[in-house]
Amino acid sequence: MKKILLLAAFVCLLALLSSVLVNGEITGNVSVGEDLFVTFEFKGLDQLVYDQARLQFTAERIPEIIVGNFEKKNQTVGAPALPLESDDASRTIRSSFYLGGSAIVSFTVNKTSLRRVYEVKTDWRKLKVNLTDGFSVDFAQFAAKPVAEWQKLNATTFYYENRDTGSLDVLFYLVLPAPASGVRVQGDTVFFEVPPYVEDVFLGTPFLVLIALAVALVIILLYRKAR
Repeated sequence: MKKILLLAAFVCLLALLSSVLVNGEITGNVSVGEDLFVTFEFKGLDQLVYDQARLQFTAERIPEIIVGNFEKKNQTVGAPALPLESDDASRTIRSSFYLGGSAIVSFTVNKTSLRRVYEVKTDWRKLKVNLTDGFSVDFAQFAAKPVAEWQKLNATTFYYENRDTGSLDVLFYLVLPAPASGVRVQGDTVFFEVPPYVEDVFLGTPFLVLIALAVALVIILLYRKAR
């Protein structure tokens, strides 16, 4: 009888521990500019997980994983982290960082329109991160669907949700710059255009280059005359 009671208590303990994994929601927000500004919010965590994460999780945890994954492919990216934010009332931990480098965000200039055509890679999000020693999230599993299959909330915002993970709800927002146009997606790579930058217009306009050369020539002649 004692063995049965002990076994029942053990089963109940396992059920209690496993319930930790099904509590909470994770939201990833990615804002696209010259680089990416990324925020991961772990919301409504179980109290035990939240308390442990406050002690074990660091601001550099996710950026270091991303940088390490790129280093395995002999690529270099920058990922400076901001200080962690937390809210005891909602048991939320927020990790924010910048993510940049040509392996993630790159652009070319259309020689005809002088508009910048950006190419943004998003497959870096498919990582596994430990929030605590006993609590991990595998985005390679929970956020595997390519951006090309995400919902499009408006002309510049993509949205993904997975509420059938068997554990946490996972949400993602990918927000492009407001002036973005000609948006298209291939798998996990997003392409879009923005209006010409001043420097691109200057470099792409021969007339302005000729003016600059003429000014330089006048300066040289004046300098020689002064001597």
